[in-house]
This record gives sequence, C-alpha cells and structure tokens, in this order.
Amino acid sequence: MGILRRLLGLPDKSFIRDKLNKGAILLDVRTREEYHYGHIEGSINIPASEIHNKIDRLDKDNVIIAVCESGARSAQVVRYLKSKGFESYNGGGWSSFR
Repeated sequence: MGILRRLLGLPDKSFIRDKLNKGAILLDVRTREEYHYGHIEGSINIPASEIHNKIDRLDKDNVIIAVCESGARSAQVVRYLKSKGFESYNGGGWSSFR
C-alpha cells in the first residue's frame, strides 16, 4: 500500500483530517451518479471531467482535499489545481472519510 500511496500522492490520513478540521473543502471528483449513491455530507461534487470548466466555483483562499473512488482521479485533479495556484491534496478514496 505504501507504493500506491506514493504513486497517487496520498499524504497521511491524519494530515488530511487535520486540514479538514481547519476548514478545508472536501471536493468529490466522482461522477454525479457515483456521488448520488453515496458521499460525505458537506462535500462539493465537481466531476473530474468538468473541473476545467468549473474551477471558478473554488476559492484559492481555501485548502482543497480532493477525493474519488480510489485516489486516481483525485490525483489528476490535484495536479491540475496545483498548476492553477490552489493548495490542494489528494485525500484518496471518499469512503475512508465516513
């Protein structure tokens, strides 16, 4: 699991939880259908395929924790957000935050 965490750029869960406790936004990048069938209360859903068109919904003053099903899509979104100047982290699979 350590190799997968490094490949996906997944920080330690305690680091992520600390950021969330300090007000970070939880961005769920799964499809609308996936989100509809289960998500973390208070999370924002912007599918990974739409992030380029909807980035204006996000505030650069907020830390963003991106999640998806496995961590792969959220890793892509985090790379994109960082390239646009956002402080963002890959939270991995959304279900680990239930």
